[in-house]
Amino acid sequence: MKTRISLFLLLTCFVLHGQESEWFRDVSFSNLPLMSLQGRSMDAKSADVDGDGDLDLVIANEHAFNILLINDGNGNFTDESQQRIPLHRGDTEDIAIADFDGDKDLDIIFVAEDDQVNEYLENDGKGYFRDISDRLPVTGTSNAVITADINNDGFPDLLIGNGPDRQGQGGQNFCLINDGKGNWLDESSKRLPSDINTTQDLELGDIDGDGDLDLIVANEDDNQLLLNNGSGVFVNETESRLPYPKGKWETREADFGDFDGDGDLDLFFANVNFRKVKDNQNRLFINDGKGHFTDATAKLLPQEKMHTVDGDFLDVDQDGDLDILTGNGFGHSYMAYMNEPTKGFQKGEAQVYPSSVKGDGIDLESADFNGDGIMDLYLCNFQGHDFLLFGKPAK
Repeated sequence: MKTRISLFLLLTCFVLHGQESEWFRDVSFSNLPLMSLQGRSMDAKSADVDGDGDLDLVIANEHAFNILLINDGNGNFTDESQQRIPLHRGDTEDIAIADFDGDKDLDIIFVAEDDQVNEYLENDGKGYFRDISDRLPVTGTSNAVITADINNDGFPDLLIGNGPDRQGQGGQNFCLINDGKGNWLDESSKRLPSDINTTQDLELGDIDGDGDLDLIVANEDDNQLLLNNGSGVFVNETESRLPYPKGKWETREADFGDFDGDGDLDLFFANVNFRKVKDNQNRLFINDGKGHFTDATAKLLPQEKMHTVDGDFLDVDQDGDLDILTGNGFGHSYMAYMNEPTKGFQKGEAQVYPSSVKGDGIDLESADFNGDGIMDLYLCNFQGHDFLLFGKPAK
């Protein structure tokens, strides 16, 4: 009997140890409805959709029903999708959340790729949604959506990133202007350059310090840096601001972050080589403060060849600078690069991810889900269930 008890305690300690790293604790089994999270999660966004003061989670699924997880305030999530959102099984890729109709609650937009069925869900104020997708004036082969006030009228607008369909038609990205009541005017031709690249991600940030939002467009071929003219019209200034060889990278994610702590936005590209003809080294560009970038990859990033589909920036070790977390396909799971000011970014996944965390990382979202003031992580897994990691306090 004593031997059995000892073995049980040893196994328990081993399991618990496997669920913790230096900086995070895996609470997926205790805090997530894992039976609902076995599909291909493509994107997650956190927002207080039911107005109770905590962060809920909206999950976009590929060829499955989208999911709404309601937070109890302590980071315990319940799947309330059937009660709260219209259920549509589509090829959903990305999510935008904002108060689109001006009624003081958060609405949801999903964009879809192959089936081109975008969804627009209106919140009733208590986190229950009705389908008003007929108000969206455009459809496309869409992989990305982002919301911000593009034309400075106080209302959240939409940018949608597209690619050509299977017949090679379309691909122009969209800019939809909000009338303040959640209706949309398509001003794509007025505000965006004409282009038919396959866009995988869109990110906004003030790169030149002039007070407006500029746009990085991450494409499967040749990324683009579009400068805002101050009125929400975007001009392609890639060649003069972003040095890189054309045709070399297949980028799935782009993001801004102040990696060197000088007060301006630097730029990270997560690259893949799905087509076997690209350089899938991830790239890091440093901003000179005026929106001109220098490639600092060789100096600051580890040299690796993976299929990185997402990057998120978080001060993991709580030392005041941004570290880089990545989601990777084809067996490389999740990686971490710790920001060491005198050494560049050093590999640190063992410090970040418990050994229980494995899979094909497709999206990482950081937020304080349990209200303890420490940032947590939600990991969208393309194979297997998603993960929820609670951040641990600095020692």
